[in-house]
Amino acid sequence: MRAAPSQDEVRRQNLGALLRYVHVHGPISRAELTTRLGLNRSTIGALTADLTAAGLVREEAPRGARRAGRPSLVVLPESGRVYAYALSIEVDRLRAARVGLGGEVLDERVYDRPRDLRVSEVVGPLSAFVKEMQHAAPEGGRYVGVGVAVAGMVRRHDGLVRLTPKAGWVDEPLSEPLAEALGGDHTVKVGNHANLALMAEHLRGVAVDTEDVIYLHGEVGIGAGIIAHGTLITGHGGYAGEVGHMIVHPGGRTCSSCGARGCWESEIGEEALLRALGTDGSGRIPAHQLIAAMRGDPGSHEALRQIGEWLGLGVANLVNIFNPEMVIFGGTLRNLYLTTAAQVRSRLNSLALPASRELLRLRTPKLGEDAALIGAAELAFTQLLADPLG
Repeated sequence: MRAAPSQDEVRRQNLGALLRYVHVHGPISRAELTTRLGLNRSTIGALTADLTAAGLVREEAPRGARRAGRPSLVVLPESGRVYAYALSIEVDRLRAARVGLGGEVLDERVYDRPRDLRVSEVVGPLSAFVKEMQHAAPEGGRYVGVGVAVAGMVRRHDGLVRLTPKAGWVDEPLSEPLAEALGGDHTVKVGNHANLALMAEHLRGVAVDTEDVIYLHGEVGIGAGIIAHGTLITGHGGYAGEVGHMIVHPGGRTCSSCGARGCWESEIGEEALLRALGTDGSGRIPAHQLIAAMRGDPGSHEALRQIGEWLGLGVANLVNIFNPEMVIFGGTLRNLYLTTAAQVRSRLNSLALPASRELLRLRTPKLGEDAALIGAAELAFTQLLADPLG
């Protein structure tokens, strides 16, 4: 039989629960916290005092309070003074942001990158961005760690990048060289782009209070973050969600990434858009411009319609397997879905089981391009939220 938790363990859990609630939900009164967390007023007061003394939250009188008696103080996260650095390694660019406790993006840097950059060539610009933002941060601020989103396959337990599309990274360590370049003693945590974007949308975006959701992310490749009954599905090694390589057209083209014929990525990914426009992509045209060009080119309308059909077919397969409440179309798939929504809906209606699709909602990200950055920051905040005074 497991021993009952000690008073210190209970206190640490309660501190983490309170800080996480304020981090996720924003300013909230002490009175509301007693209700939400199921703790008494004196306990909430003591926990809030501890977190305030640690510089993690602050308390203010409610604005415009005119009721008789002493109003309940409002607890706010110290967003400007407690922050993480979030990095996103994308196919055509690198992004870095300083993200405050509470999820607010405080500062950001962007660098258009060649697709063939090696890991060693990525570390320099990213670490330089972090150091620039450190110099620009207010004095007395506290940074708690670094989270990195990578558009590729990432091993769960150590963040090893197993494979990235186009860049050709295979079994590349990333967290160690980044931590060394940044200095200090903070761990660099690495995660998959789709999983982290889903985490952010589930906490703060369009999928709040949604327990079964699929986030589809498109760049060159197609990946998915999947939450089933409130739990992120990662798979044994962390590679779950490589939905771009499910076969949807056995007689189709050979995928340049996986080598299979007719996988979903080869039918709806960047290469499919380029083929439809009759270009080799040497000019690195952004996907939203490709889709806009196809809409404006009558000769491409049939190809665009067909790509929408393949998009709908793949979504129907996922709906039959996972029965989600919501499917979110992110990255390049956002514009593709908005352009071909009629074809996607038609394929869903004809191929997805009625019981599986009857309550399904199709959405685009509320957090837009910042979803993966905010999700990467959540990785960095994990330890602080688990043990705020540790």
